[in-house]
Amino acid sequence: METITVRAACPHDCPDTCAIRVTVQDGRAIKVQGDPDHPPTHGALCTKVSRYPERTYHPERVLHPLRRVGPKGSGRFERVSWEEALTDIAARLRTIAARDPQAIVPYSYAGTMGLVQGESIAARFFHRLGASLLDRTICSSAGGEALASTYGGKVGMHLEFFAESRLILIWGSNSIASNLHFWTFAQAAKRAGAKLICIDPRRTETADKCHQHIALLPGTDGALALGLMHELIVNDWLDDDYIARHVDVAGWPALRERALEWPPERVAEVCGITADEVRGLARDYGTTRPAAIRLNYGMQRVRGGGNAARLVALLPCLTGAWRHRAGGLLFSSSGWFRSVRNDAGLQRPDLLAGRAVRTINMSTIGDDLLRESSADFGPKIEALVVYNSNPVAVAPESPKVVRGFARDDLFTVVLEHFMTDTADLADYVLPATTQLEHLDVHTSYGHTWVMLNEPAIAPVGESKPNTQIFRELAARMGFDEPCFADDDEALARAAFHAPVDFDALREHGWFKLPVADAPFAEGHFPTADGRCIVDSKLHGVPDHVPNYEAVLSAPALARRFPLAMISPPARNFLNSSFVNVTSLRDIEGEPLLEIHAADAQGRGVVDGAMVQVFNDRGRYLCRARISPRARPGVVNGLGVWWRKLGAGGSNVNEVTHQQLTDIGRAPSFYDCLVEVRPADAVS
Repeated sequence: METITVRAACPHDCPDTCAIRVTVQDGRAIKVQGDPDHPPTHGALCTKVSRYPERTYHPERVLHPLRRVGPKGSGRFERVSWEEALTDIAARLRTIAARDPQAIVPYSYAGTMGLVQGESIAARFFHRLGASLLDRTICSSAGGEALASTYGGKVGMHLEFFAESRLILIWGSNSIASNLHFWTFAQAAKRAGAKLICIDPRRTETADKCHQHIALLPGTDGALALGLMHELIVNDWLDDDYIARHVDVAGWPALRERALEWPPERVAEVCGITADEVRGLARDYGTTRPAAIRLNYGMQRVRGGGNAARLVALLPCLTGAWRHRAGGLLFSSSGWFRSVRNDAGLQRPDLLAGRAVRTINMSTIGDDLLRESSADFGPKIEALVVYNSNPVAVAPESPKVVRGFARDDLFTVVLEHFMTDTADLADYVLPATTQLEHLDVHTSYGHTWVMLNEPAIAPVGESKPNTQIFRELAARMGFDEPCFADDDEALARAAFHAPVDFDALREHGWFKLPVADAPFAEGHFPTADGRCIVDSKLHGVPDHVPNYEAVLSAPALARRFPLAMISPPARNFLNSSFVNVTSLRDIEGEPLLEIHAADAQGRGVVDGAMVQVFNDRGRYLCRARISPRARPGVVNGLGVWWRKLGAGGSNVNEVTHQQLTDIGRAPSFYDCLVEVRPADAVS
C-alpha cells in the first residue's frame, strides 16, 4: 500500500487561498489538510474544504460527456463519447460564428481561482473565435474599482499584522465563516487587548465574538464613513501631516466640506443606529493607534457600494493609520500581484487581431439572454459556454435567467463537476476535473503569497481539465496557432514574471511577494503622483449614494415591500459550491430566512414555519427563523442554495434585481425590498 503527500492550494473564491497537503493512498485521495508550514494559513482549513475528497468522489459527479435528449430542464441526458460531443459542439459553434461570432458568449467566474484552469486556454479560444467578451462583475468589481480609484490598485495591509493592531473594524465581513485566517490574527490581537468592532446589518457569528456590533441598515456604509470623517474633523483627530504629504490636496477640501454636512444625528437617521454609536466609533478610530480596517465585499453589493468603499478606504489616509504596519485597511491584496502576473501571455488578447467585440455584463445575463438583435445590443445571444460558474443559481433576478437559459434556440455547453441548476438547462455537459486532479497556480486576494497546486490523483472517470477541453475544442474548430498546443506546465511556467520562479515554486509550494511591511507609511501609493486619490477623474469626490430600494429612498415601493433583504452566504457553502455535499447540506438543513421578532409578529410568521418572500420580481419559499441575527426592518435570506434543492424549486435570487452599482458595473444583491408572509397565506 503506497501513501504519498502532495502539495496543493485551495481553488475557491475566498481570500485565504490556503496551502493544502493531500494524502493519497494507492491513487485515491483519502485526506485533505492545511499545510502548517504556510505562514498566512498555518495549517487550518474551513469545514468545507476539509471535506474536499467527499466532493471529488461524490456519487453524483459527472464523469462522462452528456448530451440532452429531452426538453430543456427535463433532466434527460444520454452519455456520449468525447469525440461525438466535441465534434458536434464545434460544428454548432462554427455555424453560429459564420453569422456573427459575437453571438457566442463565454460565462465564467471563480469556480476555480487558478490562473491555468481559469482564463488561459479558454480565453485564447474565445479571443481567437471573436466571441463576445464577458465583464466579470458578479462579486467584487464595485469595491475593486473603488479601491483602484483611491489607492491606484487593489492593495492593502498584510494579513498577519492585524495581530498587532489595537483596534480592528471588521466592516461588512463575517470573517469566522468567510475569512477564517484573518479571524485567527484578529483573535490574537483581541487576546493582546485590542478592541474588535463589527459593522454589519446582520448579527453574524463574527459580531458575536466582537466587543461591539453596529447594525447599520444595508447600503448606508458611505453615510457612516462620512459621519466618522465629520467627527475626525471637528475633534481634530486627523493626521494633518500625512494628509498634506500623501493625500490628494485638490480633492481633500471638497471631501472635508462634504463630511461636515454629516453630523452624527443625520448619520443615525440614515443608518438606523444611534448618534452615540457614531460618536463612539469615531472616537475609538480617531484616538487608537494602530487601527486597522478589514473591509469585505458585502457592503459594496448595493447601488452606492463603490462610493462607500472609496469613503471607507480614505479613513486610514485621514488618520495616518498607514504609518503603522498594523494600521491601514485590507479589502483585497490582488493588486500586489499585478507586477508579476503575465495575464496577457496566458490569455492572449492579441488573438482578437484588432477586432472590436462587444462586452456582456455577467450580472445582467437574465436581461441579455432575452434581448433580440439590435444596433445597440448587437446580435442576439445564440450560444453560451459556461465554465467555473453556475449562473442559473447565482445570477440576480433568476426568473429571467431561467427563462433565458430555457430558450429552445439557445445552444448551451457547460463544463461541470455536477448537474447544477445551470447544467440541467444545457445541451451538453462536459465533465471537468476538480482541484485534486490538475495542475494550477494561484495568487490571492487576502495575502501576498503565490501558490502551486500539483495534481494529486488521476482524473476521475473521463473528466478532463478545462484547459484540455478547450485545447481539443480549438483543434476541432481549426485553430492551429501554436499557443493552443501549450500544455498545463507550459501555462503554469508562463503565468508569472520574475521574481516568481516556477521551479522554486514547485520545490517550496509557495512564494511571498516582496511587499514592504508598512507599504504606505511614506505614501508611495501606486497612483500617478504617489498620493491617495480623493477626486477621481472618473468618479469625482465620493459621496453617500442611497439604495435603489430602501424606505428613505423609495418610499412608495417600501409601502408595498417594507423589509430590506440581504442574502449573505450560508456558512457551510461557498457561493453555490458545496451545496450538494451531503454532510455540509445536513449542517445547513434547508434554506432559511432570519427575521426579527418584531417583524415576524405583525405578519403572523412563527419560528420554524414556511414563509414566502416576495416582491414584483418573484417569490421563493423558505423556512423562517425568528432570530436576533436579524435587525428590525431587515431580513437575511441565507444563500446561495441550488434552486432545485430549495423549496418550490427557487432560491433567494428569485427576488434580487439586475440594476448595477454606481462604480464597477456590479450587481446590487443587497439592495432589495421584499415582503414576507406565511407560505399558506392567500396572495
